[in-house]
Amino acid sequence: MLQVKDLNLFYGKSQVLYDLNFHLNPGEILGFLGPNGAGKSSTMRILTGYLVPSSGQVFFDGQNIQKTPMLLRKNLGYLPETAPIYPELKVIEYLQWVARIKGCDHVNKDVQEVMEKCGLAAVQNKLIAHLSKGYRQRVGLAQAILGDPKLLILDEPTVGLDPGQIREIRELIRQLGKERTVLLSTHILPEVELICDRVIIINKGRILADDSIAHLVQKAGAGRYLVRAFFPATNHDLVKEKLATIKGVQEFDVEDLKNEVLIHVQAEPEYDIRADLSDFVYGLGGKILELRPMDLSLEQAFVNLVYKEEVKEA
Repeated sequence: MLQVKDLNLFYGKSQVLYDLNFHLNPGEILGFLGPNGAGKSSTMRILTGYLVPSSGQVFFDGQNIQKTPMLLRKNLGYLPETAPIYPELKVIEYLQWVARIKGCDHVNKDVQEVMEKCGLAAVQNKLIAHLSKGYRQRVGLAQAILGDPKLLILDEPTVGLDPGQIREIRELIRQLGKERTVLLSTHILPEVELICDRVIIINKGRILADDSIAHLVQKAGAGRYLVRAFFPATNHDLVKEKLATIKGVQEFDVEDLKNEVLIHVQAEPEYDIRADLSDFVYGLGGKILELRPMDLSLEQAFVNLVYKEEVKEA
């Protein structure tokens, strides 16, 4: 549905996007992730037609959006980080105005449908200024889905909301994703794990990863092990000394608990060191209480990937 090819962007002499290439499949919810200043908002503004790239192309349904901008606009619902709402209007007045701008054939019917879908029917006659932030975000989402767009681009849709409001908006996005293609940018990574099919991680204007969540987390956790052991009379300095001699071990951390030792080990991904870790514990007269590969969260995978990139560049 959406194809980005060799996208570059300069602000004056400063380059902020570097040769971005990615795609968005029909019916997919794609998480677009990155730290502050990574280039997410600039990319999304190009995808929505608000910015023109310095070079590169964006295609929607096979058409270059710079040559056929109205094709994208007719099929796009966009919620920027700050919802484009007018607080002096009532909810229903605002949505009817948006529906007319979008050229909806059945303004009143379409507005009633999106209010039901977004849980706004009970507050339709309230001024937007009198709504909670959660409801204002719902109004922003309602304006985005008016006109039945094929593609939704949502920039930080849950920013500033409390946990209950985040849960409500998250569920709403999940329901919308059953009917539409969604590009979602957010800093709340557990939210991405619950909603998205695939993620793109961007940092300093470059794509670091484009993968399914399961595969990305699996790759990030490759070679990580947790060992919980009991050493009755072994000097812990000796534990560290012996760990360092195991082939393939890159780094480790040894934590003293009350009657146990907790060890986190990072090995080179091509080495399976579980047998070596077992031999190491028993060789020092210890007992294994737990030995397993470590599962990472998307948040840990994100931090590891971005941090390693920054260390590499330093």
